[in-house]
Amino acid sequence: MASSPTVDAACPRSGSRGTRSTVVTVRILLVDDEADLLDAVARGLRREGYAVDTAMDGAEALAKAAYTPYDLICLDLTMPGIDGLEVCSTLRADPGAGFPPRILMLTARDTVEDRIRGLDVGADDYLVKPFAFDELSARIRSLLRRDPGRSGAVLEVGDVVMDTARHRARRNDRDLDLTAKEFTLLRYFMSRPGEVVSQEVLLDHVWDEHADPFTSTVRVTVGTLRRKLSMDGEEALLETVVGSGYRLLDGDDVR
Repeated sequence: MASSPTVDAACPRSGSRGTRSTVVTVRILLVDDEADLLDAVARGLRREGYAVDTAMDGAEALAKAAYTPYDLICLDLTMPGIDGLEVCSTLRADPGAGFPPRILMLTARDTVEDRIRGLDVGADDYLVKPFAFDELSARIRSLLRRDPGRSGAVLEVGDVVMDTARHRARRNDRDLDLTAKEFTLLRYFMSRPGEVVSQEVLLDHVWDEHADPFTSTVRVTVGTLRRKLSMDGEEALLETVVGSGYRLLDGDDVR
């Protein structure tokens, strides 16, 4: 990479976390050939609740995007071998799994011509290094809001309301006290009410590449979310479909 921004510039400030909006999507791929920066930014984004995978070069990024449906890719421009421009161009021609991801280009190149080149090959936004983590986080939230089908600020299913911008969820008049992972899991279910979602799909979208598919992490997290959704005699909302997965019942299905 052309420059080496400090790790401190990439890490979130502990005093500012409470004022941030929450995660509005599921999975991010972070691509950079500078290991320290990659690790620092990945840790910061995970603390905000995102599922984050990493890649250190363009070839690895394309390989991961070919089988994982990323919602957003933070892509370094200057890398050895396949650079960010070629990765971006390739993904726009063939997005791989799922919907085309949003692409945020990260680079030390700050001339107008460089920014135009990145945008012309398909980048959605451009952030010049060195950058503050808070600005990166805000750019990510802004990009995700451009897709109302997957990142609406307020979701409603039956008597459950989720405000993703304020990281709040309620059922009737009761606040739901959810962990970051439970919140992200509920948001995924609420974007697909009535749809049966398999454990494999949940691992792909709500967890990152480090999740062990042979553990009980999905079952346990779904179980705790189910208990928090239905308390004190409330009707069950989240059901297990034996042999298939899980389903969040919409208003018409609640018994």
